[in-house]
Amino acid sequence: MATNLRRLEEVAWPLFQAGYVPMIGEWVALPIWQVAGGQRVGDALYDQILHPAAERLIQLCHAVLRLEGDSKGADNDVRLARERGIPVYLRLEDVPGC
Repeated sequence: MATNLRRLEEVAWPLFQAGYVPMIGEWVALPIWQVAGGQRVGDALYDQILHPAAERLIQLCHAVLRLEGDSKGADNDVRLARERGIPVYLRLEDVPGC
């Protein structure tokens, strides 16, 4: 998870420079999970917090950047974004201003 999170964080600066406020679901969900008593990634509490937090965030987003790589969570984020008519970008270079 740390490696994937770091990869996501690497695009935060270019997005911020382009005028966006980047958001990664784990930035919100992991502190909640830890305070709620989460013990290990993938435990029942993890599933109760991580995906719902991502869904709530997507409701507030103007776009989703889906980076390459296997991720069921990211695939679900894309599905939710498309259902809501939110643009989905597959490369940082495709995001307006980047």
